[in-house]
Amino acid sequence: MNRLADATSPYLLQHADNPVDWWPWCAEAFAEAKRRDVPVLISVGYAACHWCHVMAHESFEHEQVGAVLNESFVSIKVDREERPDVDAVYMTATQAMTGQGGWPMTVFATPDGTPFFCGTYFPRPNFLRLLESVTTAWRDQREAVLRQGAAVVEAIGGAQAVGGPTAPLTAELLDAAADQLAREYDETNGGFGGAPKFPPHMNLLFLLRHHQRTGSPRSLEIVRHTCEAMARGGIYDQLAGGFARYSVDGHWTVPHFEKMLYDNALLLRVYTQLWRLTGDPLARRVARDVARFLADELHRPGEGFASALDADTEGVEGLTYAWTPAQLVEALGESDGRWAADLFGVTETGTFEHGSSVLRLARDVDDADPAVRARWRDVAGRLLAARDARPQPARDDKVVAAWNGLAITAIAEFLQVAALYEDPAAEDANLMDGVAIVADGAMRDTAEHLARVHLVDGRLRRASRHKQVGEPAGVLEDYGAVAEAFCALHQVTGEGRWLELAGGLLDTALARFAAPDGGFYDTADDAERLVARPADPTDNATPSGRSAIVAALVAYAALTGETRYREAAEAALSTVAPIVGRHARFTGYAATVGEALLSGPYEIAVATDGDPAADPLVAAAHRHAPPGAVVVAGRPDQPGVPLLADRPLVDGRPTAYVCRGFVCQRPVTSVDDLVAQLG
Repeated sequence: MNRLADATSPYLLQHADNPVDWWPWCAEAFAEAKRRDVPVLISVGYAACHWCHVMAHESFEHEQVGAVLNESFVSIKVDREERPDVDAVYMTATQAMTGQGGWPMTVFATPDGTPFFCGTYFPRPNFLRLLESVTTAWRDQREAVLRQGAAVVEAIGGAQAVGGPTAPLTAELLDAAADQLAREYDETNGGFGGAPKFPPHMNLLFLLRHHQRTGSPRSLEIVRHTCEAMARGGIYDQLAGGFARYSVDGHWTVPHFEKMLYDNALLLRVYTQLWRLTGDPLARRVARDVARFLADELHRPGEGFASALDADTEGVEGLTYAWTPAQLVEALGESDGRWAADLFGVTETGTFEHGSSVLRLARDVDDADPAVRARWRDVAGRLLAARDARPQPARDDKVVAAWNGLAITAIAEFLQVAALYEDPAAEDANLMDGVAIVADGAMRDTAEHLARVHLVDGRLRRASRHKQVGEPAGVLEDYGAVAEAFCALHQVTGEGRWLELAGGLLDTALARFAAPDGGFYDTADDAERLVARPADPTDNATPSGRSAIVAALVAYAALTGETRYREAAEAALSTVAPIVGRHARFTGYAATVGEALLSGPYEIAVATDGDPAADPLVAAAHRHAPPGAVVVAGRPDQPGVPLLADRPLVDGRPTAYVCRGFVCQRPVTSVDDLVAQLG
């Protein structure tokens, strides 16, 4: 009996018709394994995962595999995005046992959940042999199996432990992290490391803030070069915007085609801040088009942002996206087809499979002649229309709280910067205005969904789908990312309820997730007990729960003036500081928040009786904001906005109040004086 038909996870639903008698993760599954005295297979993956689809097709859809599993195991299917706590524990076990990890993750465990053998993808013949070996070992070598499991649990318990060394996150440590990134930087292709190559969004955010604090031209150049290389590569969708998960090569040419919400949210922040600090036209274009991608392709009205677009289309990776020269000519005609092939690097030999190529920008367009840019936009629009007629990748439409929080924060920052550079004479003025309108609507709609659907009795739930919230409890990254998003929305809207909601989430996190050393566990103290309680301090594909909660605590403290939240942030960051100087690539968001704390962060309030969006003081505050600064604007003593309390106009004129670490400077009424205070 396959029990996945009623799941809220699209990944689980993909397996609902398998001949395997799948269980969702639940206590009843382990009780059944105990009753039958059989081991448990825990199979972990996610909907947009290419190799998860391959293993599903090869093994889990195969009758012989289903028969073996049903006879000798209890099989549990887990969506890692819906249950990151389960994924974290068993991924630590997999890495401890094999030295590496990934998805699909294949874990064999005892009926109490203790893992004793772990791996990732197995071709069907290997998988069948493995099932036979595990069955034999469980029957004939039970004591050895149990000893192995106990050793693995001891190893992962140590790996997830709290209570290690602590230290303040100083300027010297942050400078050391920037220096380490500079040493590991790929001078030729941008980014860090070789194939596969992932967009280093959190490291780039840190380097931008490091540049602001220190003036380091090296930090800025690393960001500029990496952002240009990614935006001109095949990892970036040259027609519709949005970034793929990673490049299979070291030079951003051929992506693994799934597009994840969290990557695009974090990259939107990078390109937005690069645009704010430099006015770079490529950064402006990419920020605009990633915001459009989020609003048009991933946002579902009344539901929030979907998690991902799949890597595969009809079981074929890249089917939607790859082109041959002949296909370009067919879509565009002879002249424009040849021109497009040269512009997008499409050759007869191809860069992908079967002589096809992934589009990349082989020529500069952002600084090209206006006629070239006009032709490029026309050609790209026609190619997108032709591509839209092809089969399209599936969408993983579950709404993950943390990732939606990242998207809200990113869009809030984008809207602030877009307002700074508003220019009716710009050639993309109408497009930029349209993107800002739809992105703003998607941001507000998503925040309402999180507040209305994901908050249940004051506690966050991890995921929802079709406006129905799932059972899995929110983990620390959900509380942190959503609280930070509500703080960002408070700054955009001036509405006090978003700040109040953020405070409630942070109070719950401090009460339920805090560890004795000042750090945090990833799961609440009343959450389901797993074989270990995860507490990972490192930033990986997304900010760690610890980094996310610290970012929210810092923003909330600055917006409210309540010092205990800042003190909690400093204590938590001190548990990560010893790692920052040694492993900079895996502490990017922690270092980003560290720069905000080192900066102050600045608290900027602009009291005005007019439209804040039209006030030059507000524009100057956003343009020159130091790292991590919070900015609010509105009427003096506006209800629900602590930074505007007791902040009157001076001589009837709009007035800026600048504080740093709760120490305030004199109020100013001129842009020059405000910029000087922010310098």
